[in-house]
Amino acid sequence: MYVKIRAIDVVRVPPERLGGDQRLVVKEMLQDKLEGRMDKTVGMFLAILDVVKTEEGRIMIGDGGVYYETTFDVLVFRPKMQEIVEGEVAEIVEFGAFVEIGPLDGLLHISQITDEYISYDEKGVKLNTKETNRTLGEGDKVRARIVAISLNEKDPGDSKIGLTMRQPGLGKIEWIEEEREKELKVAEGKTE
Repeated sequence: MYVKIRAIDVVRVPPERLGGDQRLVVKEMLQDKLEGRMDKTVGMFLAILDVVKTEEGRIMIGDGGVYYETTFDVLVFRPKMQEIVEGEVAEIVEFGAFVEIGPLDGLLHISQITDEYISYDEKGVKLNTKETNRTLGEGDKVRARIVAISLNEKDPGDSKIGLTMRQPGLGKIEWIEEEREKELKVAEGKTE
């Protein structure tokens, strides 16, 4: 999910920034250019960590800036299909829950929460299961698996990540712990 990569890009340093600490200026230019941006193959650029190497600058006719080919380290958020993620429920809606998984939210559709029938409690802003009377609300911690990814380079906030909790070991963290305790009791011969 979070990956440190080494990348190469060309950075334009404007004339008013020439003469300063080149490494610092190049890093600031990279931060302005890349941080918060999405690339479908690389992921979302979160932070420029270090400028490793800057080649000799080049100038272009009619442009007072200097262009530097730069090698740098960057922290990237890159969701992967089938990856298990943990996050916090940010919002409950009639059709499911939005879960914060790093800088982006994933959608946990109501059909992907559990095998039970689920109803939406508009007043309490919760999702309720019918058979076990479990609830899912804002602030709840969950473990889910990524089942769909659609990254939007133009508007990273419009990227879509689909999640599921319908497999063993996935779900609201409290539900997982309850299941573990039941399994331990059964293994010890203390059935209810």
